Parts: sequence; structure tokens; C-alpha cells
Amino acid sequence: MERSIIYIINPISGTRTKKDLQQFIEKRTAEKKIPYLIFPSVASGDYSFLHSIIKEKKITDIVIAGGDGTVSQVAGSLLDFDLNFGVLPCGSGNGLALTAGISKRPEKALDIIFTGKPIAIDGFTVNGQFACMLCGLGFDGKVAHEFAEQPKRGLATYASLVGKNFFSAKPYHFQLESNGIKFSTDAFFISIANSNQFVNKFTIEPKALLSDGLLDVVIVKKIAKPLLLLNILRQVLAGRLKKIENSLQQPVIYFQTKELKIINTDLALLHIDGDPAETPAELKIKILKKCFRLISPA
Repeated sequence: MERSIIYIINPISGTRTKKDLQQFIEKRTAEKKIPYLIFPSVASGDYSFLHSIIKEKKITDIVIAGGDGTVSQVAGSLLDFDLNFGVLPCGSGNGLALTAGISKRPEKALDIIFTGKPIAIDGFTVNGQFACMLCGLGFDGKVAHEFAEQPKRGLATYASLVGKNFFSAKPYHFQLESNGIKFSTDAFFISIANSNQFVNKFTIEPKALLSDGLLDVVIVKKIAKPLLLLNILRQVLAGRLKKIENSLQQPVIYFQTKELKIINTDLALLHIDGDPAETPAELKIKILKKCFRLISPA
């Protein structure tokens, strides 16, 4: 089948200049003699305007130059089409690309678009909204909301906000139901991931996969701040968390599930793939098994 590509470029993601990136994309794609169109990302996240173009131009691939948030918005709007999705990672976190082994270097990432293999991977929904990688409530949600308001993007800005919020972080009360278990807890944050990525470049479970049909849930409970940091460094960042869904007295709870219900009693702030989202009092989160095809290294 002859390929035809639509590129979506987020002009504000990360810190890289997008004008040079667009020129590079145009040059390389023309060299491959592949028909293509380029559009900027849209703030609303609604890409229904592409539906008729996809049909008329017989588009086979959608390639997103941006971060996880842009990938989620584009893929979520186009899941009903028979498409391959590619990523040119230039956001602040790029968890999906990192997990899939896609380089942040434009030339290498574009090589994967041209020579890679489409692989069916999971996504999930948060109250019906599509997510490709990660959502969080509490501490990281607050950081995401503040990060969205910053004039300067990038990992340095994100790290600065993490440090600023760490000492003022407060716990929130949650009620959870999953795997036939109901429990309540006070926690600094709850992170739900589609693989082993949680926050920027931090892993929670080395064996977690993008296509295992399971969500990975991490809950950091209310404990003293130095102990919180110690537990995260020892268990979360080192990827040594154990599956302890029946050991709820631990300071850090980790389990896998296909779906999860959360009562957000204190209205802890929510992010979805790094983008701030409306804060709900109740969340229903469900895995979508192998719901879209990601162009991955061959």
C-alpha cells in the first residue's frame, strides 16, 4: 500500500524550534516521495476537521511532533480510522516515545517513521477521555497545572516546579475500587500508567508493557516528607516496586488492573498525559487493549 502522511506539529511543546523541524520533515519526506500534509496542533484537541481529509487523501499515517498530551488528543480523535500513528518526540516528558524506544533526535525518529513497524499498543480512558500513557491525581496533577501556565517549557522548568511543590505538598483523601478490592487512603498522589513510565523519565515497573492489557497504578501514601522521598528513591525511581495490592499498609502501593474507580474526595488536581484536565469528583479508568498502532523501531 502506498503511504500518505499527515504531520501534526505542536508549536509550543518542549523547547525545540519547530520551524527548523518542519523544514527538515518536508525535505526528508519529499526525498522519500511520500505525499504529505502538515498541520499545527489545535488547542481544543478536536481533530475532527481531519476526518474528510483522511478519506479524500487516503491517509495511511498520522505523525505527531509533540509530547504525550498532543499524541493523546490526536490519537483519541482518530481512533475510528485505520491509521498508523508515529511520534517525533519534542515534548517535555515524551513517555510514550521513551518506552517505545523512539529517539528524541529528529533524524533518528524520522527514520523510524520511514522504516519502522506499526505495532498495536494499549491506551486507556479517564471518564471517557483518551490517554496514551499516563494520568495522575494530586502532587503531579498540581505540577502539571502550574507547568501549563509557564512561559518557558522543558524539563528544567518541570523539575523546578517539582522542587517548589515538594515541601508544600499536601495529602488528599481517596476511595478506590479495583480487582474486587475497596479501600480508602490519604495519599500525596495517585499515578496510573499504560506502561513503566511515571513522571519524566522515571520508571515504576521494568516488566510493564505498552501492550500487556494492564494499567500500572502507584499510590504514594501520607507519610513524613523525608520518608516519602526515601521511599520514592528506593522503590519508584529504581523500578523495584513489588505487586502488593493485598498489602495496603505499605507507604507505596503498586498494583496492576484493567479498570479502576476513584472517588476524589478532596478534588485533587488531575493531569492526563501531562496536560491539565478538569478535576472530577469521581474517575472511572479503563484499559483499551491494542487500540491503536504505533510506528516503532523495526
